[in-house]
Amino acid sequence: MYRTGSGEAIRFDMIPERMDQFRNATKQFGSDYQIIIGTDSQNFSDTKIVTVIAIVCKGHGGIFFYEVSRKPVIKNVRLKLQVETTDSLITAQRLIDLLEGKDEYSLLYRECPLAIHVDAGNSEKGRTRELIPEIVGWIRACGYNAFTKPDSFVASTIADRISK
Repeated sequence: MYRTGSGEAIRFDMIPERMDQFRNATKQFGSDYQIIIGTDSQNFSDTKIVTVIAIVCKGHGGIFFYEVSRKPVIKNVRLKLQVETTDSLITAQRLIDLLEGKDEYSLLYRECPLAIHVDAGNSEKGRTRELIPEIVGWIRACGYNAFTKPDSFVASTIADRISK
């Protein structure tokens, strides 16, 4: 079950309708839109994984939806980043399947490029720096734009905050 940014429970198949409502409510700004998916996780007694779907009207905000799942603790950083990326890619494909399948969302699908945000950065002290080429290459090979820190706010800010 997904939730809206305000915590309301929502079925996955209702997300395109809410995204389209947001697009219609903000189209007077004439700004570009982007659909962004990002995942982050935190280790507790298990690994809490949060996947976020956001639609952003550049310069005028956005809305988001999220899902929380749990897996046994993942301590290996490479594996953890691969699990996060897999969740984002699966969610992206599920969303595209919904958008492509309905005529009423054709504008949303055509006008809003989809990107994947990854919670990995180039910090010299960071543990994910060396993994970025592998993860970004994988995402691009799947046909999506990929963004890492500091440009991956959906994963590194929204999903991160919910995962804690």
